[in-house]
Amino acid sequence: MIVVGGEALIDLVPVAQPPGALVPRPGGGPYNTALALGRLGAGAAFCSRVSTDGFGEGLLAGLRAAGVDLSLVQRGPEPTTLAVPSLAPDGSAAYGFYVEGTADRLFTLPQALPAGTRALALGTCSLALEPGASAYEALLRRESGRGLLTLLDPNIRPALIADPAAYRARFLGWLPYVSVLKLSEEDARWLGGRVSDWLAAGPSAVVLTRGGRGLEVRTREGAEYAVPARRVAVADTIGAGDTVNAALLHRLSALPAGGLVDTDWPGVLAYAAHAAALTCTRAGAEPPYAAELSG
Repeated sequence: MIVVGGEALIDLVPVAQPPGALVPRPGGGPYNTALALGRLGAGAAFCSRVSTDGFGEGLLAGLRAAGVDLSLVQRGPEPTTLAVPSLAPDGSAAYGFYVEGTADRLFTLPQALPAGTRALALGTCSLALEPGASAYEALLRRESGRGLLTLLDPNIRPALIADPAAYRARFLGWLPYVSVLKLSEEDARWLGGRVSDWLAAGPSAVVLTRGGRGLEVRTREGAEYAVPARRVAVADTIGAGDTVNAALLHRLSALPAGGLVDTDWPGVLAYAAHAAALTCTRAGAEPPYAAELSG
């Protein structure tokens, strides 16, 4: 079982017709990661607090259809968080958010994760918005201490971070509890640190996504690998990074304990690049199914 903790929200995605129209689509980095894991055939569970409103019901229906375990989902009457992406000509997205008083901010620490849990993934808005952020941080520390593989994707949303300096300091405090740090080049620039320093702080590997230039990884042992991006017709990039998270988790969590040292990183990165490329060919966050990656 791979547990993904964090927000589920609604992306109001711009469409060409009629002009100015926004179409609601399920989203949120952790939600997309859990959905992608389910579609890839990995045993996945979603750990969050989801509204009982119509959007919340639709979000859970999408996860249920992908075979994701919902036993860790908390429910509340507060509204669902809304995100409004604006798309650049290359399909990349920037986001505005409606987060005040929303359900996912009120997440509380669960007593235990399911027996057989092998990995935990966290990131995005859930680690930036209190009071839920402290609960997710406590979950990371607890489960890392139990020996779980942990993946952190900060997936920085500057509009949600009131005190950048405080967030950067908090980020450094998470690293001793992280097995794999995955982040984009944009995240790395915003955080302002160096990969070598992050590796020294705790992670076994740092995976960097580079948009159309592919993926690369650096490990604590000093190894470096890179793979190119697959060339596709890009509809948008929404959910591509989250699909990378899922692909990494799907492959890495199958390794024996301590197996990151001997990981076939070129193979893992190529698999993740393929999955992300397929997501980019579709509007909104629509990660691929396992059968689409078998060719």
